[in-house]
Amino acid sequence: MPQHYLYTFENYSPQRNPLRSIVDITSAIKAIGDRRVADLGITWAQWIVLIRIASKVGSTAAELCRVIEYDSGSMTRMLDRLEKTGLIYRERSSEDRRVVNLHLTKEGQDLYPQLISVAINNLNQCLKGFTAEEIGTLMGFLDRIVANQKEPA
Repeated sequence: MPQHYLYTFENYSPQRNPLRSIVDITSAIKAIGDRRVADLGITWAQWIVLIRIASKVGSTAAELCRVIEYDSGSMTRMLDRLEKTGLIYRERSSEDRRVVNLHLTKEGQDLYPQLISVAINNLNQCLKGFTAEEIGTLMGFLDRIVANQKEPA
């Protein structure tokens, strides 16, 4: 069985390590994303919220705050803007009156294919030159990183 790699003071480099690369990739994707969604009249942060609402990976403000790490005040302001532009609407839950569910409006649903096009273009740009097998391997590695975050340190 292979020995697990551990970082130490001796082998750690703040300039080159996997998590630094993930942060740098995230920053680059945000910058590219902001340029790609500008023509849609939204920001990259709004794109993320709209995609999450549409795909049901965040159908309430509380869920969105948890999955994209926004504070509730910032999320409320963003949802207010998206509601004002006519892309989402809020609906109080019939099961629990404290819960407000989020939905795309007709206009938001009409925008959805363009939101997906942005995702596809980002993926294709970032993964240019990768084989399907390499992408599968990368996803496996990323899934392990995510799973490691759920385990106690």
